[in-house]
Amino acid sequence: MSAGSSQSGTRRTPERSTDFDHLSIGDLRNYRTALAEEENRVSYWRRIIQARLDVVRAGETGGARVDNLRNVLADAQLTSSRRALVTIMPIEDIPPLPNLAGLWEREPRAADPAHNEILARDLSNAEAQLSAYRNALHRRITGSTDELIARYREDPGLCLLALPADQKEAASRRALAARR
Repeated sequence: MSAGSSQSGTRRTPERSTDFDHLSIGDLRNYRTALAEEENRVSYWRRIIQARLDVVRAGETGGARVDNLRNVLADAQLTSSRRALVTIMPIEDIPPLPNLAGLWEREPRAADPAHNEILARDLSNAEAQLSAYRNALHRRITGSTDELIARYREDPGLCLLALPADQKEAASRRALAARR
């Protein structure tokens, strides 16, 4: 079901939400962009964890280690984007993220099925946590999209603020957007 549809199949009209009153139209657009970028990162991490889980479940060891992915899963990258997003809106609906960097350090062991079973369980739990976080991001993306649509319906001229323009005109548009 799409965000613009109800269960009966009729389209609903997005309405303004007081949750976004503190954001100018420009800040709202930036927030939505940040959410989409974070969703892309989380989807990527999730795919990596799923692939790693497949390798562990298949019982492979040795060549399964991919050292250059450690930077992708570093704690700094996990927390900085999340911190930026939750300063804009409350955190209640955002679940915790797993320690992916620590999880990535753990290698499967050929002669230790109990270790590999625990590693597979922990990878599966991390994937579930990433999925929950991603779902929360989707809810926020939908909410910010609905807010943009509602504002554009109220004031169609706001759409013009998103159009590219020369530098002087763009500065005037940014100043106008900051006041709204």
